[in-house]
Amino acid sequence: MRRRRHVEEPENHERWLVSYADFITLLFAFFVVMYSISSVNEGKYKVVSEALLGVFNHPERSVRAIPIGEERPLSVRPAQPLINDSEQTDAGLGQASNDPLKTITDEVTAAFGDLISGNQMTVRGNELWVEIELNSSLLFGSGDAMPSDAAFSIIDRVAGILKPFANPVHVEGFTDNQPIRTAQYPTNWELSSARAASIVRLLALDGVNPGRMASVGYGEYQPVAGNDTPAGRAKNRRVVLVISRNLEVRRSLTATGAANATPDAALRRAGTQSAPATRATANDS
Repeated sequence: MRRRRHVEEPENHERWLVSYADFITLLFAFFVVMYSISSVNEGKYKVVSEALLGVFNHPERSVRAIPIGEERPLSVRPAQPLINDSEQTDAGLGQASNDPLKTITDEVTAAFGDLISGNQMTVRGNELWVEIELNSSLLFGSGDAMPSDAAFSIIDRVAGILKPFANPVHVEGFTDNQPIRTAQYPTNWELSSARAASIVRLLALDGVNPGRMASVGYGEYQPVAGNDTPAGRAKNRRVVLVISRNLEVRRSLTATGAANATPDAALRRAGTQSAPATRATANDS
């Protein structure tokens, strides 16, 4: 009977490479997770921080959900119906002024004299609306719509002035003509709209009635200066808060943008036949 020869398999001395490769992959994944945790968005952190402070410092609101992500912005009071037709909105600070627009203009001018003198903010108005124009560099980083730390402080002070009044408010966002193509903002339309919406959200977080507000983005298509110089592009990158006399005025302004509107044209679009006989003095810097 023929004996079968036993052949020994050579020992594989490189099997350790499999375990080593698995270990390196897990280590890489671990450091990626650690890096993502350590990268904190200051704007989002500020929103969460202020929401938590509001919850723990205000017993009446402690049972409400914290406004993060898709939640409704935190507000002091629920949305109320807006004033229609040509009704005037009176100041909520008593009988000190019969014209809320003038009161708002005076208070903003007094509160932000440093920004106005530094040409970072412009306040102008007439008998139908008031515009508070801010350079985007004050509020946002380049190509971003997440508010900066300075934006929280500025908008908080503006909200404190606007809260006592019932006037409609809309926020206009503008950019320069430099193209932007990111996953979040494919064009300047999205960027300008997101910036306007961010300011509306901050106002709501600070207690301004959300039912009074709207946001609109005009992209690069309503420049106030030439885009051929850095200074001109900086002027075009702006956010404008527009406080209107009533709802009809606000609706008429959003059709063209406040910068391109006149009181007479706004009155015609709002359906009012006669224009006021006098204009309020514009506070421009």
